[in-house]
Amino acid sequence: MALEIPDPIKTWSQFGHPLLMWVLLGITVYALYLGIQSSKIRSADKETRKELVKKNFSQRHHKMGSILLALMVLGNIGGMAITYINNGKLFVGPHLLAGLGMTALIAVSASLVPYMQKGNSLARNTHVSLNVVLLGLFGWQAISGMQILQKIVDNIMS
Repeated sequence: MALEIPDPIKTWSQFGHPLLMWVLLGITVYALYLGIQSSKIRSADKETRKELVKKNFSQRHHKMGSILLALMVLGNIGGMAITYINNGKLFVGPHLLAGLGMTALIAVSASLVPYMQKGNSLARNTHVSLNVVLLGLFGWQAISGMQILQKIVDNIMS
């Protein structure tokens, strides 16, 4: 007995992934801001450092990063699942491959946190570099995702 998903759910479910990804792009930019503020603490004078520490930038950056990691992995799996449910296949192309790459980048970036907490500057520099690449891919994904979304809307309208 095959479970058939009703057409309205199949249709509207296609908009969940793009919506989540746009929210995550915003969270990514916010996490970048928090990370930059957190890094200022290390080089600030004593008074400035005291003021910056009160704002919990490091802790907030870590929390946003954790949320971002979880939701990006789930969002990417969800996007692939919805595509497969609606089309019976995945479309292997630049959008999918970049999304899988982004998932790998964020996982590796998060795995560096324990080393960064011990003061490992190589881990910190790698974390920053991976996240800059991740943000660049994310921006490109937003554009290519909107092109895909436009095709979906065109198909719904025809």
